[in-house]
Amino acid sequence: MKQLVKHIVAGAMLGSALVSTSVMAEQKVAVVDVQGIFQAMPQAAEIQNAIQAEFKDQLEEVNQLQRDGQFYAERLQRDAATMSDTEKKELEQKILSVREELSKKGQPLQQNIQRRSNEERNKLLGLIKQAIDSVAAKQGYDLVLNAGAVAFAKEEHDLSEQVLQQVSKTN
Repeated sequence: MKQLVKHIVAGAMLGSALVSTSVMAEQKVAVVDVQGIFQAMPQAAEIQNAIQAEFKDQLEEVNQLQRDGQFYAERLQRDAATMSDTEKKELEQKILSVREELSKKGQPLQQNIQRRSNEERNKLLGLIKQAIDSVAAKQGYDLVLNAGAVAFAKEEHDLSEQVLQQVSKTN
């Protein structure tokens, strides 16, 4: 009796494994290199240039502060031996004030640039997602995976080029 139960259970397990394998075989799976598509999109470079232009004045101000601080530090290092104590203290005070100004302006600027970059990046990723959905639906794919998460995929299952063409059409 125990043997019969073991055989029935083993047969049921084997049967369910075969059924699940056949169901998996019927699914059409593809991969897409989302990062590669993002980098190849002409919109990505345009957005980066637009963000640089948007923050141009603030970036120039921060860069000028950095140059001033570097100039003062080099001057202090170079001329410290010939400077009076008063001149040294004045120069050290200038260096400290430039550093404070840099931290006051630099970090918020960096955060604003990062925030804007993320906003624009998310818009482009939305376009990529729409293109993936469109291409996958047209070609009858059941599942599309990110190529970065897949160890191996045959070239014919890579939809990256079609998705890039679809994204390029939308702009």
